[in-house]
Amino acid sequence: MLNKLQAVANRFEELCAKSEQADFYADPKKAAKLLREKNDLEPIVEAFHAYNRAQQNMLDAQELMTDPEMREMCQEEFLSAKAEKERLYDELQILLLPKDPNDEKNVIVEIRGGVGGEESALFAHSLFRMYSMYAAKMGWAIELMNYNETELGGVKEADFVINGRGAYSRMKYESGVHRVQRVPETESGGRVHTSTATVAVLPEMEEVDVQINPADIEMQVYRASGAGGQHVNKTSSAVRLIHKPSGIVVACQEERSQLQNREKCMRMLASKLYEIEQEKLSSEVTGMRRSQVGTGMRNERIRTYNFPQGRVTDHRVGLTLYKIDAVMDGDLDEIINALATADQAEKLKNAQ
Repeated sequence: MLNKLQAVANRFEELCAKSEQADFYADPKKAAKLLREKNDLEPIVEAFHAYNRAQQNMLDAQELMTDPEMREMCQEEFLSAKAEKERLYDELQILLLPKDPNDEKNVIVEIRGGVGGEESALFAHSLFRMYSMYAAKMGWAIELMNYNETELGGVKEADFVINGRGAYSRMKYESGVHRVQRVPETESGGRVHTSTATVAVLPEMEEVDVQINPADIEMQVYRASGAGGQHVNKTSSAVRLIHKPSGIVVACQEERSQLQNREKCMRMLASKLYEIEQEKLSSEVTGMRRSQVGTGMRNERIRTYNFPQGRVTDHRVGLTLYKIDAVMDGDLDEIINALATADQAEKLKNAQ
């Protein structure tokens, strides 16, 4: 590992030298790519330098232990430096893990009501609100693409983009089936019902990231429906795209013009086609054991929200929190941090 770290440090110094050259920005795209690489390597190099300092502090303390008057103090310094070196070694192992190339991307989130009729639609709305509040806490922006309400204020489907650096690195753990146990507003007898909603999280892809043949796309236009003021049902601005080879259907009705809605649809279509391609590539790798954390499949139950007991349980890591109100108000960091840590541990185990 130390040889690999030295190679990383050498590459970082090389990039630093290049960035100081007068013609570095002559090719903006190349410059941006090299700066991203430099920024990615910087935390690894800083931890490596700290590791080397801790190693040197151990050697210095060990050398001074021969002096009887300084032995006790040097022993303390030696043990402190040793503990720091061990901590940094563990940190460097994680930093050297291959990064998900999509971690810095925006995300497209799709929420669908599942089992449970109107209660599942109301729960889907609760999830949309939860993610909106989490995004606000993270300083991210929500861009609505498709939002289909029910008469009671539930959501049949909600598609939206979360724009923010690193959004995918945090939100990717939310894909899967979310289960709720609570007394529905429509229940007069006070009985607890179980309902579900599905969440899919995709890294947002641009059209240039995925090859899409225009001849493979059928475009349909229709009038927007649902809440939206005077614009609703006045013009056929909503757009539905059908990708004929795959059968994928995407729709957007939140913008006022066909052009804007079509642009959003194309971004969603590119992301869905990318997801299909990635799943195909993963299935071709024989003997690969699927991580129990990672990005969950859409049909995998990942979390239960039990309102009578005030608890939220994530089944992938066995984490239970008794603060359901805070979680539903977007306090997701404790859950996501636990999932990210488990994901890193799984990758470390597979890398050994």
